Amino acid sequence: MRPDPGPQRREGGPAPAADEGERLQKVLARAGYGSRRSCEDLISRGRVEVDGRVAVLGCRVDLERARVQVDGVVVAVRPGLVYYLLHKPVGVVTTASDPRGRPTVVGLVPGQPRVFPVGRLDADTEGLLILTNDGDLAQRLTHPSFGVEKEYLVELERPLTPGDLRGLRNGVMLDDGPTAPARAAAVPPRGLRLVVHEGRNRQVRRMCGAVGHRVVRLVRVRIGPVADGRLAPGQWRTLRAGEVRSLQAAARPLAPGAEGGADGALQDAPP
Repeated sequence: MRPDPGPQRREGGPAPAADEGERLQKVLARAGYGSRRSCEDLISRGRVEVDGRVAVLGCRVDLERARVQVDGVVVAVRPGLVYYLLHKPVGVVTTASDPRGRPTVVGLVPGQPRVFPVGRLDADTEGLLILTNDGDLAQRLTHPSFGVEKEYLVELERPLTPGDLRGLRNGVMLDDGPTAPARAAAVPPRGLRLVVHEGRNRQVRRMCGAVGHRVVRLVRVRIGPVADGRLAPGQWRTLRAGEVRSLQAAARPLAPGAEGGADGALQDAPP
């Protein structure tokens, strides 16, 4: 008869190492998941995975290699990661350097560690832009398969008609194919609030042009769950841990058959 093996670890849980890596609850607390006691509770309830396996208390993780998830949401654990939120001014280009000598967004934030813009805003567009050295999150925030919304306020030359709004909400035909349905609302007298998730080149300007309108001013006011109306053009701040967590949660693959921005209804603003 085989001896009773006693209590077993949760199936799939990585065996804790005595002297390698950093304790998982400490990593989670630093990432904004609450106190270490709260993070221990997350682990005990089986809500944390490391490299695809359910974690156990006492687990240590290699911060350079481990992939940590809480409730299926990736947690940024690699040391040295930074996340900046910048209000890009008009006339500044969204690159690390510019052969024409124009000012760049990278020049508006700290030079070390080196960061890169997440997505692009045209030189003549202003508004919120994230810069980071977290390549995994950057890729997920910009790829259309993850459906992360971007919201814009648009000033037009003339007022929108109900037909114009219907066109934007249903999707319009551009030279590189039809757009996905967008969420659109009129902002009197000549404004538009538009939410898209595709991120094509100059997409908002081209969408407005497709329904017969020229853009006078374009401002991005939200990226996924992150917004900040207090940042003036040229100002930046570090994203809070909770904001990084919310971006990680927003940048998850869409469910099969889902399409970001499909609900075209935004409440029209009063005059």
